[in-house]
Amino acid sequence: MTPHILVAGGGIAGLTAALALHAAGFGHVTVVEAAPGIRPVGAGLNIMPNAVRELDALGLLDELEANAVRTRELRYYHRSGGLISCEPRGLGAGHHWPQLSVHRAHLQRVLADAVRRRLGPSAIVTGVRVTGLEQLPDGRPRVRLEHREGARAGRASLEPDVLIGADGIRSAVRAALNPREGEPPWNGMLVWRGVSRLDARRAGRFMLIAGDDRCRAVVYPMAERPSGEVLVNWALAMPADSIAGTPRGGTLRSTSPGSFRGSFRGDWNRAVPVSDFLHHYEGWEFGGVNLPEVLRAADTAHEYPMVDREPLLRWSHGRTTLIGDAAHAMYPIGSNGATQSVIDARALAHAMAHHPDPARALAAYEAGRRPAMTELQRANRRQGPEVVINLAHRRAPGGFDRIDDVIPPHERREIAARYAATGAFDPETVNAGSPYEVPVSAP
Repeated sequence: MTPHILVAGGGIAGLTAALALHAAGFGHVTVVEAAPGIRPVGAGLNIMPNAVRELDALGLLDELEANAVRTRELRYYHRSGGLISCEPRGLGAGHHWPQLSVHRAHLQRVLADAVRRRLGPSAIVTGVRVTGLEQLPDGRPRVRLEHREGARAGRASLEPDVLIGADGIRSAVRAALNPREGEPPWNGMLVWRGVSRLDARRAGRFMLIAGDDRCRAVVYPMAERPSGEVLVNWALAMPADSIAGTPRGGTLRSTSPGSFRGSFRGDWNRAVPVSDFLHHYEGWEFGGVNLPEVLRAADTAHEYPMVDREPLLRWSHGRTTLIGDAAHAMYPIGSNGATQSVIDARALAHAMAHHPDPARALAAYEAGRRPAMTELQRANRRQGPEVVINLAHRRAPGGFDRIDDVIPPHERREIAARYAATGAFDPETVNAGSPYEVPVSAP
């Protein structure tokens, strides 16, 4: 009998999991999403070549590239404007697949449309959230669900053969498996994100990361319009204690006197006027990209606390497991959030296809992914490749004439190579091909 696989969460991880499982021969997959619909929300994403390789294997690359930008170059800048490093990316770095900058809404739309085409229109059920679960004696989960609207509004329970928690950083599945964990810890940083429309001549042709050890900006183009306009994604980060103490609309539980590390409770996706923070970035210009000009061209801006999750000692319990942010939410550093969600999905489908016992399959998936993701979470807490900005500021706070006198070339190369190896997006690993291909004869 075909096993029924329930995926909680209709984001990047959950939708990719449904497609990967279908490609591996599993035809009875249901995705439940708490939101009333798969809506175009969010801002930009960078998808690294290892994840692009997996999306290509699922037959999605052409559709995805139709509204994305190939990221060819990444530049790190000192706050004073000095260039710290310039790295080729994607095909220019020797990968067989590009690195893509794309709006989250476009990626999610491509995935959702593919799920409905391949698994049927009823494969995605919106307005349904997980409220709890228990493990039955045979290891199967009994999932409690709440239908939030329509004729089916109310509570129900379901006993799928496998449950995949892909429901994000505040995962209900993770909370049910780890009831004492509590809210994600906040590191005291605020993040502002938005999308701007600029003339192509003003948007830049590269991805830039700039700032110092406290204040940072990430800017990159992610879609080109026939009109000549370019959609530009930007994200800014600054300590809350530098501006107003705590985010508006939320409360902070500090873990020590004078420390802003704690748990944030409040509005996680709050629309704010750009004027709230624009003045902190006046005069910031890098490689011809004027940051205040980019910010003033934004349709809107949203404010978030910078949070992650503590690494878990266990993802899988019987026939229930976690993927994506539900398993290993990490700081937005190094372009690895969505990337690793895609890899998780393919790794899980591969394990399911090669292990007839679902519990063994989930254990094999976890054994292959959890140690690497734990190390990546820790690397992001150490600032990942962006540590070069901290080093440049610490060694030359007023700027520099020659970056080689501040951070030698070999040191910059080692930092970049170490992080690429940790995330498994170094050219040698990527170009070896997908380790998650499944024979057509899989169940």
